[in-house]
Amino acid sequence: MPADVDSSGVDQRVVEAAAVLPADWGGVTGWAGLAWMGARWFDGAPWGGGRTRPVTLAIGGNRAIRPQRAMATSEERLAPRDLVHADGVRLTTAVRSVCFEMRYALTLWDAVTDLCLACFNDLVSIAEVAAFAHAIPGWTGIGQCRDALPLASENLWSPREVGMLRAWTVDAGLPRPLCNEPVFDLGGRLLGVPDLIDPVAGVMGEYDGGVHFVDGRRRPRDLDREDSFRSHGMEYVAMIADDVRDTSRLVARLHASYARASRLPASERRWTLERPPWWIDVGSVAARRSLTTRQRDRLLGHRAA
Repeated sequence: MPADVDSSGVDQRVVEAAAVLPADWGGVTGWAGLAWMGARWFDGAPWGGGRTRPVTLAIGGNRAIRPQRAMATSEERLAPRDLVHADGVRLTTAVRSVCFEMRYALTLWDAVTDLCLACFNDLVSIAEVAAFAHAIPGWTGIGQCRDALPLASENLWSPREVGMLRAWTVDAGLPRPLCNEPVFDLGGRLLGVPDLIDPVAGVMGEYDGGVHFVDGRRRPRDLDREDSFRSHGMEYVAMIADDVRDTSRLVARLHASYARASRLPASERRWTLERPPWWIDVGSVAARRSLTTRQRDRLLGHRAA
């Protein structure tokens, strides 16, 4: 490699690792394979932070490749049907790469995050991953992979949203909310698409990252949006960066919001999840895959890596 080439970028790391593969076998797998396929959130950094992980090469029983700097190898069984080519690089299929990440994830909820964010770019569906996991009993970590399936959603849009779902259901012990479900007023006008919403309790939650406070134009819009939800009879809960490390305050806010919502008269709820005829569904992998090219560019263009 020329000395002036920056080898720290994801694409360059994938290309350099793929160059080590035998001419007719093996493929880049795990997070790196997903990143090359266009998965926006996979950059090699663990979901909880820390050192960037190596690019893993799936080589089956081929022991001719030695792990090199920033690379690792996997000698698990590999079938020809599990290999694909994308833009000149040989990879394992998206579903195999996702299962690899989920099986070797540090925690169960890291595995859930892997699946949710592969679904974000429609590389896999939960049903496809479930079918693949069912076909590889006995593989390392397969129990964790299977345990993560019912916890995942195809309509979570960031790692922090997955973290909020965990805090809501596990730490707070509250009913599982809907994920990014559009909310309308009673006249069919869109109020917004909250990250999470419990339609029975009338409680919604959103993650407000640093950009929501730094961007001077965005914060006023956020406050107006929150006021609109509240004025239509919804309880609003915000999760911030500090809640990622310690969810105790978020849990307290959630319970307080549920208590207030329970005292709100039904007549004050001037919102609905009933979708008007003009609404285009993008809430599942199947729905997003069925969009036309023009619809995808208009509705999902912001999801590109």
